[in-house]
Amino acid sequence: MTYAGVEIGGTKIVVAFGAGPEDLCDRVRIPTTAPDETLEALFKVLEARRARSGLRAVGVATFGPVRLDPGAADHGRLLATPKPGWSGVDLLGVLRGLGLPIGLDTDVNGAALGEGRWGACAGLADHAYITVGTGVGVGLVVNGAPVHGALHPELGHLPVRRDPASDPFVGACPFHGDCLEGLVSGAALAARLGRPAETLSTDDPLWGLVSDYLAQMIVALTYTIAPRRIVLGGGVGQTPHVLSRTRERVASWLGGYLPDLRRPGVLEDYLVAPALGENSGVLGAIVLAENASA
Repeated sequence: MTYAGVEIGGTKIVVAFGAGPEDLCDRVRIPTTAPDETLEALFKVLEARRARSGLRAVGVATFGPVRLDPGAADHGRLLATPKPGWSGVDLLGVLRGLGLPIGLDTDVNGAALGEGRWGACAGLADHAYITVGTGVGVGLVVNGAPVHGALHPELGHLPVRRDPASDPFVGACPFHGDCLEGLVSGAALAARLGRPAETLSTDDPLWGLVSDYLAQMIVALTYTIAPRRIVLGGGVGQTPHVLSRTRERVASWLGGYLPDLRRPGVLEDYLVAPALGENSGVLGAIVLAENASA
C-alpha cells in the first residue's frame, strides 16, 4: 500500500506514487486539456494503480483558486480561474469513485509542504514557496500547517509598483492587468515578447523588471508573514540569474530595515531554490495523501 501524489498544473498533471523521495516511482504526465478528458485520464491512471498494487490515499495539489473548505457546498471546485474552460470544474467528483481518502490543497501549498518535509525548508515551521511559471502562486506554511482562510493565499495577484515610463506593458492578467502574475508569469512574458520567455538572453533588461516585481512581493510577504525561508520555484523562478537578481532587489526594497536580513550572506539562505526540484509539488501531494489517511 502506498500513496498517490497528484499535481494539477495549467499545462500538465503529474502523478507519482510512494511515501517520500526515496521510493517515488511510476511518474506519469497527463496534458491539461479539456476538464472531462483530463480528469478521466487521471482517474484511469489512479484506478489502474489501485487495482494492481493498492493505494492508501490520494493527495491532490492543484492550481487555483479552489474551494478548500470541506463544509462548503462547492468544496473541491475551481473558482474563477484564468485557465480557459476550468472555472467551476469539480476536481474531486470523478476521483471519489476510487473510494479512497483524498487530501486537497493548492499546488503551491503542496510544494511548500513537500519542501518543508524533505527539502529546503526541512525543520522550519514557517516558510513560503513561490512558483513563477504559467502563473504566479504562493504557498504558505505557518506553525507547520498550510495557511487557509476564507480561501487561500492568492499573492500572485498582488498589485505591484509599475513605472509606465520604464515598463509600458499594461499586463496580461484577465482580471487585474498589471498585477504580479500579469507582469512576470510565463504567459505574461510571452505576451510581452510575442515568443516564449526561454528565448531571452540572460542579460536581457526584462529580467531586471521581473526580479524587481518579484522582490516587491517577497518584501510584502516578509513584512506580513515573517517566514524563516522562502523558496523561489517554477520555470521562470528557477532561472539562476532571476534568483540572484531578485535577492539584490529584495535588499534594495528593504532599504536596510529588518536587521536579521542585513547580515552578509543571509539573503542567500533566506531566498533559495527548491531542494526537491520538479518534485516539490508531487511530494507535497503525497504529504496531503498521508494526512488524509491519518
